Amino acid sequence: MIYLPVTALLFVLLLLSLPFLWLAIALDAVQVAVAKLGFSPTAASVLLLLVILGSTINIPLYERVSTVAIVPDFEELWLSRFWGIPLRKIEQKTIVALNVGGGLIPTVLALYQFTRVSPLAILLVTAIVAAVSYYSAQVVPGIGIQMNTLVAPLTAAMTAILISGGVAAAPIAFAGGVLGTLIGADLLHLREIERMSAGVLSIGGAGVFDGIALCGLFALLLT
Repeated sequence: MIYLPVTALLFVLLLLSLPFLWLAIALDAVQVAVAKLGFSPTAASVLLLLVILGSTINIPLYERVSTVAIVPDFEELWLSRFWGIPLRKIEQKTIVALNVGGGLIPTVLALYQFTRVSPLAILLVTAIVAAVSYYSAQVVPGIGIQMNTLVAPLTAAMTAILISGGVAAAPIAFAGGVLGTLIGADLLHLREIERMSAGVLSIGGAGVFDGIALCGLFALLLT
């Protein structure tokens, strides 16, 4: 019979408990953040559950078909360049979709803030975050859009505090951060991504870990 040392047993128990600890910390952070939007802890738990479940659902918006030339080897490339022989072409289909958990729910919550705080302040923060996100985001072939996680939330938090004078800065930062990231990082780069990759392009497709949802959460926690 093999006996495990106490320290090893405690280490195994710690590893087994990590997912539950992560869930508790995430739930607590979401409750603190969502409370700044005027929702109760119960509503925060429901929203977190909806975001997690919604991250598996994509709503197709439209389809784009483009023609792409294929160059199988150097010889065919040489013949097409110097002798004008046309290359074979295939159709590339791209479906643009909206992810429920990472795109739709944060956007609906952001639009709801227009009824609670100054619409002009939200629009100003949205415009600034959109500009910063547009120039900070990079389109990487085969991967999508990459951007430093903290750029948009920090921009949203700082501009919301400056514009609002600290009054209702949290909902302004959340709404401006979510909408600004959606516009600047995703929508304004959409055409570039469509030309690069085939398949399904999901706005907010990483669900709860997508830049749109993270921006809103971080902006709330930073204000």
